[in-house]
Amino acid sequence: MENKNTFYITTPIYYPSGNWHIGTCYTTVVCDAIARFYRMTGREVFFLTGTDEHGQKIQAKAKEKGVTPKEFVDAIVSDLKEIWKMLDISYDRFIRTTDPDHIKTVQYVFKRLYENGDIYKSRYEGWYCTECESFFTEIQLKDGKCPDCGREVHMEKEESYFLRLSKYADRILDLYKNNPDFLQPKSRMNEMINNFIKPGLQDLCVSRTSVKWGIPVEFDPDHTVYVWIDALSNYISALGYKNGNQELFDKFWPCDLHMTGKEIIRFHAIIWPAILMALDLPLPKRVYGHGWLLIGGDKLSKSKQDKISTELTDPKEIVVRYGKDALRYFLLREIPFGSDGAYSNEAFLNRINSDLSNDLGNLVSRTTAMIYQNFDGVLPAPCQKEPVDQELICLAEGLLEAVTRDIEEINVPKALSDIFKVVGRANKYIDETTPWVLAKEPDKKGRLAAVLYNLAETIRICATMLLPFIPSSAEKILAYLGITEKVGFDTIKGFGGLNSGITIEKAQPIFPRIDVKKEIKEIDEMMIKRHKEAQKTLQSADKNAEKSANKPVIDHPEEITIDDFFKTELRVALVTACEKVEKSDKLLKIQLSLGDETRQVVSGIAKYYSPEELVGKKVVLVANLKTAKLRGVESQGMILCGECGDTVKLIEPDSSLKEGSKIR
Repeated sequence: MENKNTFYITTPIYYPSGNWHIGTCYTTVVCDAIARFYRMTGREVFFLTGTDEHGQKIQAKAKEKGVTPKEFVDAIVSDLKEIWKMLDISYDRFIRTTDPDHIKTVQYVFKRLYENGDIYKSRYEGWYCTECESFFTEIQLKDGKCPDCGREVHMEKEESYFLRLSKYADRILDLYKNNPDFLQPKSRMNEMINNFIKPGLQDLCVSRTSVKWGIPVEFDPDHTVYVWIDALSNYISALGYKNGNQELFDKFWPCDLHMTGKEIIRFHAIIWPAILMALDLPLPKRVYGHGWLLIGGDKLSKSKQDKISTELTDPKEIVVRYGKDALRYFLLREIPFGSDGAYSNEAFLNRINSDLSNDLGNLVSRTTAMIYQNFDGVLPAPCQKEPVDQELICLAEGLLEAVTRDIEEINVPKALSDIFKVVGRANKYIDETTPWVLAKEPDKKGRLAAVLYNLAETIRICATMLLPFIPSSAEKILAYLGITEKVGFDTIKGFGGLNSGITIEKAQPIFPRIDVKKEIKEIDEMMIKRHKEAQKTLQSADKNAEKSANKPVIDHPEEITIDDFFKTELRVALVTACEKVEKSDKLLKIQLSLGDETRQVVSGIAKYYSPEELVGKKVVLVANLKTAKLRGVESQGMILCGECGDTVKLIEPDSSLKEGSKIR
């Protein structure tokens, strides 16, 4: 029987790349707002997030750093937790796939599926994307590349266990048909049916023998549980399923809402339901695949006439500079329901000014100041109501119902839009009633009292409704109205909840107005300076390598101008795959990720590096070199190396530089 008094919400668990940016924060901030909302309705909420820490990429990166995989992820996970703390994320558990109770659940699930005949052993031969740690059939590839990330795939052959995913195709179609709200937005369901189910679901490889960093199959320890069986099971392991006390599982399962990114929706909408069906467990009530936050708006450097990205994407830096609620509000308000959104410094700053400073901040400041000036800071009793009051009162009274409907539809931007409609109407109400004029006429004191009471009560309702979204700022607003205790939505029982006679504090600016033009100029200069410092670091590394080889600096026979130099585009790239070129002892075919695109480069360094050594390394790519063919293999650029005695060393950029970053 469904428990209406509980609510279980999850984010996908994050891969600990260490490359945390505001896009990473989006899902967790949305889930936090929804979790806070349902807590305020009186429901008992369990909000889960965490990290997915196993797999081939982690194993390779840890080896490169000379540490164990666990040591490698510990520092990264700690950093992510710090970001969640800065953003006021109110999770009930942060699960790690290295947690002992999670491991116990995964081993139970794998063994149970095997014993039921839903998992069998065979040999795998197919296409594998290292970046996504996912297997694909020939049909599922898009232009011969990974359909999720667009990167190169390579053929894998090894003994594996397989999940009989094909067995559940009809049941999953029935799930979609009989539960049209199970997968949202609707476009995601169509994508799953047309791209994966109708072409024919293939049985899924669920173990690896070539990857040791993971959970061993209990009855066959040569095999490691495939990352997606491992990762998906966190939703039940966190509740104690088959790993100890199942009280939380009995209370909160099935999950009310799995929130995830559209790029991994098939794992949550196809594989996860099939696993649960095989385990004979109830299915989640809803899976929601949201869009992406796209980083745009690269600036044009006037000094170099060359594009340099000056967007602030570090959530820690943004919070320190503008406050946590400013970033929370932008993420919750800016991305359209079910679609992609875009971030730029200008869009972010303008949203702070227009909504938070101009609309909300001014409403609170003006109202509390007028109560302070005209009634010595004591809220007057409402009297002398007039017809002009009614529209504002009706909007405020209907706000809880409107926002509740929005949240039930998982339309957080619409919820904030509805709240700010009331804020905007209150500002218009000030212009209509002209309280500054009423204050000059003694016989209008009663009318002035009514106007200011209506404004204060509207602010109370709006601030209460804003608590799930911008909790710190909403609490400050309520404190100005004399409300310091914890409140729920039960306090919004109609218009008139504020008691006259209470002391109202004159509000200080909650969101000071920003000079956008000046601020963007300052950010541009700061980011360009960082690019230059990164360039100096690379140049210094070159000189040190030269000195260590005891080689004199050789002057170039022909000097070039700085304009000539800036024709060369150097970018940071990540090696995602590498193999030897056939019939060549010198050449390696290297696949590179630039963040938003992939490249293939042929390099004559096979004598100095094995393909395995290169995977996971960051390199410097000459990105605008004319495409060439070496031994019939296309090469889209060149990676930079330095001579070191009789050997050659790759020039490796600082680990903090992101894939695709331009080097100056």
